[in-house]
Parts: sequence; structure tokens; C-alpha cells
Amino acid sequence: MLPPEVRSIIEEMRSERIRGASWLAKRGAEAYLVLSELLEGEELESALREMKREIPAVNRTMASLYNLARFIPITGDPDVVRTKAEEFIRLGEEAKREIGNIGSELIDENEVIITHSFSSAVLEIFKAAKRKGKHFKVILTESAPDYEGMALARELDSLGVPFEVITDAQIGLFAKKATLALVGADNVTRDGAVVNKAGTYLLALACHDNGVPFYVAAESFKLHPELASSEVEIVERPYARQGYRVRNLLFDVTPWRYVRGVITELGILIPPKEI
Repeated sequence: MLPPEVRSIIEEMRSERIRGASWLAKRGAEAYLVLSELLEGEELESALREMKREIPAVNRTMASLYNLARFIPITGDPDVVRTKAEEFIRLGEEAKREIGNIGSELIDENEVIITHSFSSAVLEIFKAAKRKGKHFKVILTESAPDYEGMALARELDSLGVPFEVITDAQIGLFAKKATLALVGADNVTRDGAVVNKAGTYLLALACHDNGVPFYVAAESFKLHPELASSEVEIVERPYARQGYRVRNLLFDVTPWRYVRGVITELGILIPPKEI
């Protein structure tokens, strides 16, 4: 049985609505750090076996949680658990910085970039481009019903990056005004499909129809080593408006043929062969 301190972190992860797979993976690694401070020996081994089930179950669509659970070995030595959890966090932060450097090179002067939802990797690209003195504008969706786009708008506002917020229904109208599309990912399947906030597939289709290059930013721990696109389990969250149930599938699957490249810390990978 997991200690209450660890169980509390897992419940916090389950209830999170705005921050995505990168944040959840880091928070999950922090749960392992807490666990390493509380248990050792057989008790720790037993708790780690439970974590191997509980962490991916927070959101089975997210490859980062699956890979985190694989990254931490089953051991009775708390020092090993602590070292591996700290390594996972460090590698994640380093990956994000490198993605920012690589992705920012795709942004030309006066680029108009369209994005959907909130991605910390995409935000890192915007920050790096801003540091390099590039001038660009962002078109972002409000990303209903949790409105993650508004969190991105606040970040861009603080950076001094010009932006325009649109409703999700206007993706098709505004894609033709963009010169580049950048989105994050919660999962890149072994056959190269991209799983991200519902609406990403529609944006990819609109960009394809209008000749706008569509790129995905994702740390390598979001590449799923086993899962195929046909096997993705899409999470649905209860949602209602004015007394009526509204379908609320959180993610959709964008086929690899609409993706120009996946920006990782290892470089820009071309799906599906390089995934």
C-alpha cells in the first residue's frame, strides 16, 4: 500500500486539467523521490510494483507516464530509486531546453505560428526564439473546455510575444493565415502517429490543405516503444452544459502523413521510419 504522501501526489496528478504530459511525468518522478524517503527493503519493492501500475493509470494515453514507470527499477534500495528519479527529472529539463534550441531554428523572421492547447515544449521554442531576437506572432486556440490556451496566452503576454486567441471552431479559418504550425504531444506511437489534445487532428488537416508545415514538439520520453496508433486508449472526461451531456474525449490521433517532423532533443525525427 502506498504511503499517504505518495497517494496524495498521484491524486493531484489525476485532477490536473491544464498542465500536460511533461508536467505529469515530472510530478510522477517527484512521487518516486518521496517514496524513496519513506520506505526501504521489501516495503519499497512492494510499493514500486504498485507504482508501476498506478503511474501509467493516471492517464493511459500519455507515453511519458508509461516510460517513467519503466525507468524506475524494482529495488529495495532507496538510493537507487532517488538517483533514477532525479535523473529522469534532469533529462526531462535538458530535453526541453534542447527542443527549444532546435525548434526555434524553424522560426523565420515575421513567422505566423498557429498552435493548439498548451505545450511546455512549444513554449520553450517560443522562449528560445525570443531570446534569439526573432520576431513572430502566435495564433492560439482557446482549447475548450479546459481552456489551456488561455494559460499559453498569459505566458506569451509575459514574454512580449504578439498573439491572437481564436475559438477552436475557427481553426480552419485561421490555418490559412499561418506560415508554421507547432503543437505538443502526449504520445507519439511506434508507427509515428501523434496523440495530443482533441482538435490537433483538425489543425493538421487544415494545415495540410493550406500547405502549412505542421511540426510536433515532444521529449523522447513521449515516444511509446510498444503502442500502435490503433491501440491508443483515448480518455473521456464527464462534461455537461445546460443540463446536457457533451462528449469530451480529451485526445485525438493525428496520422504521421500530416506531420512534417517531430522535434525532440535528439533532433527532428521524420515519422514513421525515424520514430
